[in-house]
Amino acid sequence: MSSIRVLNFGPIKRGNIENDGWVDISKVTVFIGNQGSGKSTLAKLISTFAWMEKALVRGDFKIRELERKNKLKSVFLPYHRIQNYLREDTIIEYRGDAYNIIYRHDFLHIEELLKQQYSLPQIMYVPAERNFLSYLKKASEIKLSSKALQEFLGEFENSKKDIKNAVPLPINNTQLEYHKLTDTLYVKGSDYRISLGEASSGYQSLAPLYLVSNYLANSVKGSAVESQELMSGNEIERFRKGISEILQNDSLTPEQRRIAISELSRKFNKSAFINIVEEPEQNLFPISQGNILYALLKANSKNRGNKLVITTHSPYIINYISLAIQAGHLKDKIQDSNDVLSKIDQVVPIDAVLDKNDVLIYQMDDVSGTISRLLDYEGIPSDDNYLNKNLRAGNELFDKLLEIEEEYNA
Repeated sequence: MSSIRVLNFGPIKRGNIENDGWVDISKVTVFIGNQGSGKSTLAKLISTFAWMEKALVRGDFKIRELERKNKLKSVFLPYHRIQNYLREDTIIEYRGDAYNIIYRHDFLHIEELLKQQYSLPQIMYVPAERNFLSYLKKASEIKLSSKALQEFLGEFENSKKDIKNAVPLPINNTQLEYHKLTDTLYVKGSDYRISLGEASSGYQSLAPLYLVSNYLANSVKGSAVESQELMSGNEIERFRKGISEILQNDSLTPEQRRIAISELSRKFNKSAFINIVEEPEQNLFPISQGNILYALLKANSKNRGNKLVITTHSPYIINYISLAIQAGHLKDKIQDSNDVLSKIDQVVPIDAVLDKNDVLIYQMDDVSGTISRLLDYEGIPSDDNYLNKNLRAGNELFDKLLEIEEEYNA
């Protein structure tokens, strides 16, 4: 399990106060809190440092290159536009499976971990601004200031081109159709068919997230040997160069060449999917929020090495996670009954159920700049969380209005 420790960066001051600042990144990790509390900031740092670890494993950079002064600020943080969050006393530490990376006083310090298993990941950051993409007619001509949104747009284009038949959406018994000649996505119901740009804001938020998440999850096939993920042009060039160097090395035996080629392939073939999603609930009715969450959990369950990181303002997302954990408990308890499994599947899709040990929920405090892990009862997230407290606060305000009315009538 990887983990990250963030001190004095943007709105985050002391990190996780219960674990010396450290936040563990589990199979499913969720951040909740007020706007400006650092949810997206932390998710972006996870994305950044996971990508740096991947780049080191793949050979994109040498350690000494990354350890040059201000490399983090000038090269990596601008991708998410968070470089100005750095302060003189900022400390960021990342513990990965292949490398430990520490930022302090303008410098990165990197430690390679020997003999550790590492699944080379496909990393996707899904920004909240994704609704905008549904309006684009010619995406290739659009210049975006956000590199993260630009990359998501690229994967959105790839996922559209991968559509062969109508794609069922997880809400309202609808489907997505793609017309290649006009480069248009259509939302199709039982008695209507409209372009995605004409559809409701909920569809415009959900469709890109759903398509890209499934496209990338399906591109990663269990292990590096089985993976069919296509390489980029730069990856192909470096891979060919590496193969050529191995084949031309006369000091290697045939068996050593085979092992070297296998090791090189492992570095390039992606064997896990890290999906980092801002506000999956965006513009969705509560039931639809549950449906998109379960769709994301299904994609996450396709590979043991996959990870799902979510930022959310929605109490419904937390409640649906609770249902998925309870469904997972029942599934493990009653494994041999197809009848019971069928009943569970009617409540929570079997492929979306969760093991309680695979879920971590953290609360971000915008006042103190701290992070705390949400308590649970036998794995079920506590109702005593920031989101539910605000729901109760609304009820308390309503009670105050009733008290005023009673005083007036008296």
